[in-house]
Amino acid sequence: QVQIVESGGGLVQPGGSLRLSCEGTLTSPAIFRLYNVGWYRQAPGKQRELVAAIDMGGTTNYADSVKGRFAISRDNAKNTVYLQMASLEPGDTAVYYCNAQFLGKNFWGRGTQVTVSS
Repeated sequence: QVQIVESGGGLVQPGGSLRLSCEGTLTSPAIFRLYNVGWYRQAPGKQRELVAAIDMGGTTNYADSVKGRFAISRDNAKNTVYLQMASLEPGDTAVYYCNAQFLGKNFWGRGTQVTVSS
């Protein structure tokens, strides 16, 4: 079954940018393109929340708090979904998780830490 691996997190100053990657390993591009994929985040003491999602047709949706600042995209040939984050704010600090859904099953990665601080 697919394994989800996130990367690209780190420490960035307010107003900066980061690009997160979510790679689906142990599966083929022909299958990965059928997954609906979402980026979630969880800050300390808070519930995990959906940040952005992209379905197999390329339709996207975003949390109101990140609209206009974040962009989700996918490169099915690379089994990868990206989250481009710009104009980062301290409130964006969280562990970011990738979730892939296929045939009613959910697959989660281990997360990548994003810290926005001066």
